[in-house]
Amino acid sequence: MSHPDPSGAPVVDPAASAPLESLFASMALIRAFETRVAELYRDGEIPGFVHTSLGQEAVAAGVGLALRPDDYLATTHRGHGHCLAKGVDVDGMMAELFAKATGLCRGKGGSMHVADPRLGVLGANAIVGASMPLAVGAGLSSKLRRQDRVAVAFFGEGAVNQGMFHEAMNLAAIWDAPVVFVCENNVYAEFTDSRTMSRVPRVADRAAAYGIAASTVDGNDVEAVHAAAQEAVERCRVARGPFLLEAETYRSHGHYEGDAQPYKPAEESDAWGALDPLSIAEGRLLERGAGSAQRLAAVRSRARERVEAAVERARAAPPPAPEEAYEHVFHG
Repeated sequence: MSHPDPSGAPVVDPAASAPLESLFASMALIRAFETRVAELYRDGEIPGFVHTSLGQEAVAAGVGLALRPDDYLATTHRGHGHCLAKGVDVDGMMAELFAKATGLCRGKGGSMHVADPRLGVLGANAIVGASMPLAVGAGLSSKLRRQDRVAVAFFGEGAVNQGMFHEAMNLAAIWDAPVVFVCENNVYAEFTDSRTMSRVPRVADRAAAYGIAASTVDGNDVEAVHAAAQEAVERCRVARGPFLLEAETYRSHGHYEGDAQPYKPAEESDAWGALDPLSIAEGRLLERGAGSAQRLAAVRSRARERVEAAVERARAAPPPAPEEAYEHVFHG
């Protein structure tokens, strides 16, 4: 199997990074949210379709905490964690998944189309690769308006074989748009081993063709992700052009909830399971004396309680009124 390569990660400067405690808390919230969403979907309480990011929490937390509240973020069909790490309201997110009127999009977007423009979250997207041109547009807007805002596009390694990857990278390069392209390389593009889909093993290596700087980082090491993301974001903010950050990680659940994952070798899943990002962070905090096992367990417990409170509020919330069907809809 292809393990993350820590040698490609920058050296972490604790003084320049978000405290590991904050990164761990962000990951704990994402883990609690995604775990509960998976359960609720299986129980039939959440309509539509859901794609969880269990196992990939370090990428969302590491990048999210490197951003300002007004920075732009465009994500994928697997975007709950990215939005939570950016600061999206937990109650509003859960209500949106329940298709309730108190949701971020008043129950009309659902899991794959959640958005919060107030926090620069341009939206999740069911179209593979669509986050990239959206982020380039947002980045160009920021540059032309001299707003000092950075745009981040999350996408999986399966999206780099889409034409949108080429178009977005090329335009970002020639426009020097302040865009950080974050590739979550989780080994599988839906059900296909992505290592069989390209002669170029590292996504980051493709950036050279566009004159874009890039790096590959261990996507299960939240401090390494945060340090690399912070460097990339600040590079864009001072007008040094776009950046491609490849985070090597692994989704522990299937492509969608209910996917039995017969395409994954058991030994591969077990090996990656030993690289769980929350366990890595917990071990590091304990080694540094930054917290006891009881304190870290309490962080996880509070995250679960926060998510459960959001579930109860979503259950009690009303659905959108029928007369709202044509509100907030663009008529061409």
